[in-house]
Amino acid sequence: MKHRARKRFGQNFLHDPVIVRRIIGAIDPKPGERLVEIGPGQGAITLPLLRACGTLHVIELDRDLVQPLADKARDIGQIVIHQQDALRFDFSGLGNQGGLRVVGNLPYNISTPLLFHLIDQSEYIQDMHFMLQKEVVDRLAAIPGGSDYGRLSVMIQYYCRVEPLFRVGPGAFRPAPKVESAFVRLIPHARPPVAATDIACLAMLVRQAFSQRRKTLRNSLKGLLTADEIAHTGTDPAARPETISLRQYVALADRLAANRQHAVEE
Repeated sequence: MKHRARKRFGQNFLHDPVIVRRIIGAIDPKPGERLVEIGPGQGAITLPLLRACGTLHVIELDRDLVQPLADKARDIGQIVIHQQDALRFDFSGLGNQGGLRVVGNLPYNISTPLLFHLIDQSEYIQDMHFMLQKEVVDRLAAIPGGSDYGRLSVMIQYYCRVEPLFRVGPGAFRPAPKVESAFVRLIPHARPPVAATDIACLAMLVRQAFSQRRKTLRNSLKGLLTADEIAHTGTDPAARPETISLRQYVALADRLAANRQHAVEE
């Protein structure tokens, strides 16, 4: 029986062979590499990856897709299917530190929390190649000053180099989504471009800043830093969150971390 795409799983199955070839070319999988695919669906990317690598781990939440995928892969290579939620999956268990390659046509309804889940485990990951809503890719790659620039931009760029690769139209999927898509490469930094003293302080400060992005930093960071403390880092307290660079956010977070350490010592 033909599988019907389920909206609750955010399923839009890739079917365009030209796009599949471009994706495989961008990933450039090699035998022996440790690859894991998130959301293999009906196997459009899965089977070419398996042919190239010989062994492939996949994470699929929809149990109705598991057996058909196993049947398709049986004569191609060794596929290990994890019938789990990728948002709760422990990627560290799949490979040595820094050696895991993660790919997928990600469900658009969970793409942002899934990206945050992955960067929390980025020390185990060599690179990531994802199909995402184009709007999300624009946000990943955004620079300060634009409307696309936000919490996702700052935090992903702290952990990864972002390389948008190509756009994909709705017709490449069944059912066709109502939005444009894009394929992107994320490469975790060996070291952050500018390292924060306390990453938890950075994450909290960036989250609070962008939760009130129309306000000035003086107001959006109230309760974390005073206007004078913001100014002492070299940042204008009257600036808005979308105008502040990663380096400036790290400086602000370091000031917050120093304040908290001083409070503990007292």
